Amino acid sequence: MQGLASHDAAPVDYQSLRFDYRRHPDQDAATPVRHPVVVVGAGPVGLALAIDLAQRQVPVVLLDNDCTLSTGSRAICFAKRTLEIFDRLGCAGRMVDKGVSWNVGRVFFGDEQVYSFDLLPETGHERPAFINLQQYYVEGYLAERAAELPLIDLRWSSKVVGIEQDAGRALLTIETPEGEYRLAAGYVAACDGSRSSLRQLLGQEAKGRVFRDRFLIADVNMDADLPTERRFWFDPPFHPKQSVLLHKQADGMWRVDFQLGWDADPVEERKHENIIPRVRALLDSIGHEGVKFDIGWASVYTFACQRMERFRHGRVLFAGDSAHGVSPFGARGANSGVQDADNLAWKLAAVHQGEAPDALLDSYASEREYAADENIRNSTRATDFITPKSEVSRLFRDAVLELSKRHAFARALVNSGRLSVPSTLRESVLNTPDVDAFEGPMVPGAAAADAPIADAGGHGGWLLRSLSPAGAAKTKFTALVFGEGAEADRSLDALARADRPLHVVRLADDRAGELAARRYDARPGTVYLLRPDQHVCARWRAPTPEAVRAACDRALSKA
Repeated sequence: MQGLASHDAAPVDYQSLRFDYRRHPDQDAATPVRHPVVVVGAGPVGLALAIDLAQRQVPVVLLDNDCTLSTGSRAICFAKRTLEIFDRLGCAGRMVDKGVSWNVGRVFFGDEQVYSFDLLPETGHERPAFINLQQYYVEGYLAERAAELPLIDLRWSSKVVGIEQDAGRALLTIETPEGEYRLAAGYVAACDGSRSSLRQLLGQEAKGRVFRDRFLIADVNMDADLPTERRFWFDPPFHPKQSVLLHKQADGMWRVDFQLGWDADPVEERKHENIIPRVRALLDSIGHEGVKFDIGWASVYTFACQRMERFRHGRVLFAGDSAHGVSPFGARGANSGVQDADNLAWKLAAVHQGEAPDALLDSYASEREYAADENIRNSTRATDFITPKSEVSRLFRDAVLELSKRHAFARALVNSGRLSVPSTLRESVLNTPDVDAFEGPMVPGAAAADAPIADAGGHGGWLLRSLSPAGAAKTKFTALVFGEGAEADRSLDALARADRPLHVVRLADDRAGELAARRYDARPGTVYLLRPDQHVCARWRAPTPEAVRAACDRALSKA
């Protein structure tokens, strides 16, 4: 393939794309050419990281050992926080338009619904709680966005087969169809998936728990008039003593997950002639006996909840599945990987541009190791509930499901995959502890909540879109200033006298700013300091210039 299509061209079959290998002048250099950042792996995490770096004016080489996008739907559930990150990268709109938005889930025990839930019970958010979209679309849209950015040098069919490090650089050996060459990098981001070559080359491993169970996942094309929602069955009559998950995707495709048990034969189970009766039994049980369907992609998997001990090894930083893995229940894999990239990009940019010391990158490792532990903990609990390992555990689970039909307290114990939310980095060394009293979830370390706002002309907009502008020459933090009058003016004056490169967003005392003020427990003069990845790092009722300077320096690991 010579290039990616424009957004307005005919629809692209992203699964059939083949990207051309092209010889690069670096391959003919007498000595290895040095680049600020090399990202290894052009999946969703590597592409997101490369785009973010390029938008922050950091040149990046992106290597991938293949020449295609993902095969099959794979990761399909992309959470609100991930969409907000993709908004900043310039491609969330296409994903939301193409994907299936949903926020309602239903849980069944046997053939009876025990309860339903709403993941976005309040209004005032630009993005839905989740969209379902096949991974190849997400990768395709990200690749098209990357192709628009001249600071991204994307090299296909380029496999890293060697790495050496010293105090000043990492030296990579790259295997191509025309032989090997060497490339130097200030930093390397390993986004090369669960079978990470870089992890193996550095002699590292991911440790944790492997679950003795097997699941079949199948993409099923059908024209079924089913509601757009997540359905999860425990012990349904059409698949007794096991679990089933059903999701709608784009293009009239449905994802079905069937629990199989540890003794299932993976080769036999993914044969279409063995999948078809399972799907037919599901459809018949929910009143869609006559629906025609065909099987697209299918796979049988065993999963693990595990992570590397440390995400930073010298000049190599691990992100996404190369650093950590979870079960698919809860959509924590791709979403947490994109949040890794979101955390890492601004820190790499700040170090590269001389705005922060190398020590800032240590906070990437500590923050995202904390987030990985949280995701693994939730994923493990979901998996243990879905797949009981003893008869006692099964009796407890089934009793909880029976109680949940009538009692709200029991529903909190049901775990069919607690769905992905961003980690609140409460213990981060980059946070400035509160000195004033606040209520609500917007604590230091939390990802900023969205809300509708109005611009200076009174036109409607969204809070998150008003934050740190992309392409800034310096690492800019955002100061959210709430309200009008003398208190707000004093806060603005303190920010100006702090002498730091801040992007200031002022929210007026009007109906448009009312919801934002409630979500942030703000009153006139309140200031929130947000990092470039939109996480809160400090807040005050009435900041002083000294406090603002100290918080900015702390958030850049200067203090």
